[in-house]
Amino acid sequence: MTTKLRPRILIIYTGGTIGMIENASTHALQPFDFSHLIDNVPKVKKLGYDIDNIQFNPPIDSANMSPKHWSEIAQAIEKNYDSYDGFVVLHGTDTMAFTASALSFMLENLRKPVIITGSQLPIGEVRTDGEENLITALQVAAAIDDKGDAMVQEVAILFNNSLWRGNRSTKMSADNFNAFKSNNFPPLARIGLSVTFQTDCLYRPAQSEPLVVRTSLDPNVMFLELHPGITQSTLRHLLQTPGIKGIVLKTFGAGNGPSDSWFTDLIREAVGRGILILNVTQCVDGGVNDTLYETGNSLTAAGVISGHDITSEAAITKLMYLFGAGLDVTAVKRELEHALRGEVTIRR
Repeated sequence: MTTKLRPRILIIYTGGTIGMIENASTHALQPFDFSHLIDNVPKVKKLGYDIDNIQFNPPIDSANMSPKHWSEIAQAIEKNYDSYDGFVVLHGTDTMAFTASALSFMLENLRKPVIITGSQLPIGEVRTDGEENLITALQVAAAIDDKGDAMVQEVAILFNNSLWRGNRSTKMSADNFNAFKSNNFPPLARIGLSVTFQTDCLYRPAQSEPLVVRTSLDPNVMFLELHPGITQSTLRHLLQTPGIKGIVLKTFGAGNGPSDSWFTDLIREAVGRGILILNVTQCVDGGVNDTLYETGNSLTAAGVISGHDITSEAAITKLMYLFGAGLDVTAVKRELEHALRGEVTIRR
């Protein structure tokens, strides 16, 4: 990347709490025009960056985020990739980890920072985490190493005092400023009096190739979360959902499910019909160890694939990405045994 005296950063505003401001008349929260960003966050001027912005019209609540919107974000980055040193995506917190995971797969050979941030309180409030998150995200997006290359060359979530790998992150709190965490991978940076990067944790593509943006995602996947008392008829109905190609099976503990014969029989039948089933743990820390208990072993014997320590968000978006690429079940299974963007730790 060419070193510039003034880093060029593009802000992509999708919506979310960070972009809200109180209407003086109604006192209701409403999105504000990010062309007036400097007026709302005057400290941004002190950074000395060249900052442009584009925004969704209209901005959306992140609960309405969809693969179509992910494609819009990815295409905006592709269109502007050569013109900017880094990108900051402003996003609602509810589905932020899903978006970060999806973009990590869609942006192949990414060598510039895509920093996703938001806030728990609107940026226009007197007391807000939005201003600090935005300013720090801009600093991270502009950071370079001693060779002049981007310090961060991946999709990451910046929130509160940490920078997390996007496809390793999960929203952990609905009401704390420190809302996100990556339980199975260290932070990429700690934010205190300064931004301290953990250079040994930063992702680097294996080869230096041009950016390739993959916007074809297949939404014919779903979560199936186990619970004590799940019935045979319920499971049969869910496994026969029309059009489903892949299922992220959220199991107990280290990847366990009921040992009843009807349960494993239904799972085996679904696999036999060509449905790919990926085993992930319901726990926020740790991963699937399908050899630890007999119940986990029985799922493997039925044809279920181990998700290792992948997050639910990364698991479902990885399936969308792989099926969207036109791969058949055998090829998707093969790709699930590899980390495509540092999203999983495979222990042999």
